[in-house]
Amino acid sequence: MSTQQTFPPPFGASSSIGPGNAPSSLGSPFDRYRHIVIEGPIGVGKTTLARRFGERFGAQSVLEDATTNPFLERFYRDSRRYALPTQLFFLFQRVHHLRDLSQRDLFASAVVGDFLLEKDPLFARLTLDDDELKLYQQIFDSLRPQAPTPDLVVYLQAQPDTLIERVQRRGVPMEAGITENYLRSLADAYSRFFYHYDAAPLLIVNTEHLNPVESDEDFALLVKQLLELRGRRTFFNRAG
Repeated sequence: MSTQQTFPPPFGASSSIGPGNAPSSLGSPFDRYRHIVIEGPIGVGKTTLARRFGERFGAQSVLEDATTNPFLERFYRDSRRYALPTQLFFLFQRVHHLRDLSQRDLFASAVVGDFLLEKDPLFARLTLDDDELKLYQQIFDSLRPQAPTPDLVVYLQAQPDTLIERVQRRGVPMEAGITENYLRSLADAYSRFFYHYDAAPLLIVNTEHLNPVESDEDFALLVKQLLELRGRRTFFNRAG
């Protein structure tokens, strides 16, 4: 049975902010962290939040584009048949984005992304059989050194039931075939991945009572937290 990481913070420092404490003006977290990656499972809002950070602070956005993957909709209907081409398409797309990024001067402009290359095998282990996974891992290992390490990772958490509700609410046609079991397994895999992640400073954000995508107040609270970060691992939980 899958066990989702629970929400009092199991590690690191904890910060809890009530709804009346949003800052009136925002500094830029990119003054301190030139390359920020926002991560989390399907439905948690990482891409929309990354886009909002880019628009608000003038940062270059490096985002996945699931709509260009010709196998994805078929994968959601028949995961066994289309898992490998779907996964390889995303891997090559991510590597292409990061290769372009590594060739630029990161100090010339701030960058915000919505994926870590290191998390790519997380999906592969959920969907590929043993022979496919061995092939995928060989390809991944040959490409991995091209990925730059971000200055900060923001990991958005939500309970599986919340992810399921959000995916259903946004009504993307190709996501209609996503099963609840797949989302639960994915949320669990993300929790285990970030429990051990230590390549960059990490802010773990519980989004059960925080909506920085749609709420200006919640967005300001998250930015305030980024500006005040100390240490390598912090948990941010807004008081409900």
